[in-house]
Amino acid sequence: MQPELIVHLAGAGFNFLVVLIIVRLIYYPSGQDKQYVLTFLTFSTVTYFVLGLLTSVDLSIGVGFGLFALFSVLRYRTDTISAREMTYLFVVIALAVMNSVLVTQSEHIRILASNGAVVAVMFVLEREWGFHFEARKRVIYDRVELTRPQRRDELLADLRERTGLAVRHVSVGRIDLVSDTADLTLYYDQREEESVEHGTKRGNQG
Repeated sequence: MQPELIVHLAGAGFNFLVVLIIVRLIYYPSGQDKQYVLTFLTFSTVTYFVLGLLTSVDLSIGVGFGLFALFSVLRYRTDTISAREMTYLFVVIALAVMNSVLVTQSEHIRILASNGAVVAVMFVLEREWGFHFEARKRVIYDRVELTRPQRRDELLADLRERTGLAVRHVSVGRIDLVSDTADLTLYYDQREEESVEHGTKRGNQG
């Protein structure tokens, strides 16, 4: 077996291992959603092998990010993919591009350091260490009497019950006394919405 082929296959194995760690140990435990697992693993692996066939570093980088751009355009013709999934897709493709280029240059130390840094950063951000990711949603509310400051606890309890979201706090906007409605902005943990969306998808698939 040719030495170049051995190096190429070893790099492919290392790239797959890193992506597997990101997908299985960082991405999947947060949402328990396997819908994009196949996409992440296969897209990264195929990208690596495609770039391995190219000898020009500039051409490899261009083709790699061109594939990502193509996939981004195609997604608008299919089901909507969230920013979180798009971020993971970008990371696994970028790693495949980077690893393919560095392997051909025998930059083994840089490969280990770069991949380790990416995995560490994603692990920290996904666990929200030192960060608090909060989403917001605007709703039209029909119980104006609960928008009074002294009844804020009742308002939060009613919103949590009716929306299924762990609403942390709420801001009251325009109040229409004629229609007896109010514009509210709900602030809640972003993971709550993702859990609801994943549960809805699994229910529809079932």
